[in-house]
Amino acid sequence: MLYRSLLACALCLISSTAFAHGSGQHVLGTVTAIDAGHLTIKTPKGQTVNVQVNKQTRFREKGNPKGANLPSVGDRVIIEATKANKTLTATEVHYASGKRMPPPAQPAPTQAR
Repeated sequence: MLYRSLLACALCLISSTAFAHGSGQHVLGTVTAIDAGHLTIKTPKGQTVNVQVNKQTRFREKGNPKGANLPSVGDRVIIEATKANKTLTATEVHYASGKRMPPPAQPAPTQAR
């Protein structure tokens, strides 16, 4: 009886974690094209994915989540999207600049006397 109870609890926990993530899709990659209606993303595997955007799409910039900026070509993105009729529509776009910051300048060496 104890074995069956433990098995039932384990199955309940496994099934609840499987459904906790939701039905959305994620797209990870780099922006290759952007306009008012869609983003084109190149994934790490080399695939190209088109994702539609609309007025409900929220854009979140790393380090500035309340900013009104949009991603640009070369930015890295993680897109949460819904799929309907073989079309992905973004609900939220998290992005970070793809431009690398230059390393901090080294102080000039001092000469010992």
